[in-house]
Amino acid sequence: MNQLIHDHRDHRDLLEGSGPFLLVPDAVLLPEGPCDGTAVIVADGTFRAVGPAEELGRTHPDLEPVRLPGHLLMPGFVDAHHHLTQSFGSALAYGEPSEIFRRVWVPLEGALDEESAYTAAKLAALEALRGGFTTVADAGNRTGVDVDVVASATRDAGIRCVLGLVCDDAGAATDGPSVFDAAGEHLARYDGDPLVHASLAVSVPEAATDATLRGTARLAAEAGATVQIHVNEHLAGVERSLIRHGMRPLEHLHHIGALGPQLLAAHATLLTPREMTLLADTGTAVSYNPVASAWKGNAVAPATAMAERGIRFGLGTDGTRGDGFRLADAAEFAQRIAYGLATGDSSCGAGWTWLEHATHGGADAVGLASRTGTVAVGLAADFLLVDVTNPELALSWDLPWELVRRGNRDQITAVFVAGRMRLWRGRPTGWDGPALVRRAAELARVAVERAPITRVHPTSTAARERNTAR
Repeated sequence: MNQLIHDHRDHRDLLEGSGPFLLVPDAVLLPEGPCDGTAVIVADGTFRAVGPAEELGRTHPDLEPVRLPGHLLMPGFVDAHHHLTQSFGSALAYGEPSEIFRRVWVPLEGALDEESAYTAAKLAALEALRGGFTTVADAGNRTGVDVDVVASATRDAGIRCVLGLVCDDAGAATDGPSVFDAAGEHLARYDGDPLVHASLAVSVPEAATDATLRGTARLAAEAGATVQIHVNEHLAGVERSLIRHGMRPLEHLHHIGALGPQLLAAHATLLTPREMTLLADTGTAVSYNPVASAWKGNAVAPATAMAERGIRFGLGTDGTRGDGFRLADAAEFAQRIAYGLATGDSSCGAGWTWLEHATHGGADAVGLASRTGTVAVGLAADFLLVDVTNPELALSWDLPWELVRRGNRDQITAVFVAGRMRLWRGRPTGWDGPALVRRAAELARVAVERAPITRVHPTSTAARERNTAR
């Protein structure tokens, strides 16, 4: 046991530098599946080589191999839908009915100042790293502080971020600055940033004018960026769109020309067969958020059918909990409960489907498929080292299924983003995680007390007392 602990410490010492590294794990998770006897070379933040370990050792004699027995090297998870500045109130969503953004999130974000917004975002980034996420897509915030505060928090944490700027303008004063000017400045602001990738965002289609929905689609498409919009998530929103436009939200976006590869439709839980066809035909991407559906949604997105139709989608937490393995498990489990049991589908896409959409599929959905999401030469070295010697994974017969069903964040030894180790055994490297958590707890109490939050469901203790009194 002492030797094992000593070896792990040596690994950390060897891996904390900037490289280059020749990493030799037991296996590497490649697009075709887990491959034994494979090694990778990491240099300048990217995968410089991927191939047989013996061959890479022979062709790169200058690099001392870092052997990682008992470990799988796999792509980092991509969270395709997050709200980083809402981390102070995650537990406020428990037991609440749908459309809680009106009663909880908007009031909470409005109560944040610059320090609390930074701390909330960095706290969410820390949780994401602990859960194996190397990329998060933030759908914009309504704090009123400069969005660069969130960018700074994610950079300081060491996670890759697709950073949304909210472009809502329905009912806005016409004499203010142009939403398109702000959008253009935001897209240019992070051009070339190694970790922050600009995105535009609209809260829901009804929050922006048709001109803005069309214009943001055009700007994002021209910049190779995404527009993040919550679409067809709640029954109430679908009904408001039908009353206003005679069309469902997704149909309306198609009608005005806002669908396309640049659009990342968050949730999309309420889809008709025609809307599925619209998604497939236009190349629009979806963030499938199964935990959010279970906690406060109206339905579960038909993700297995999306996969069959070739619709682009990734998996998102929606800020519920930052654990990539539990998210992949929830993605498969929700399909089984919502659709598989009724049809006798015992596979529901199998383990590989959910690993794929938690990694490469997520990177594609957020517009970063050419940057991350896969262990491949030329892509960013965003990856995990997963201990496979534990009781859950050691007796392996089908590793993709086992990672989905039995994987958990405690099995993650290290998290790398852009070739740099950002987390070691649950603790961030280079900065004080526990100190951040303590400060976040102080600021959260102040913000929640100050915010005009309206909750429908009482706390668990109050609910038990109320039920006992009946």
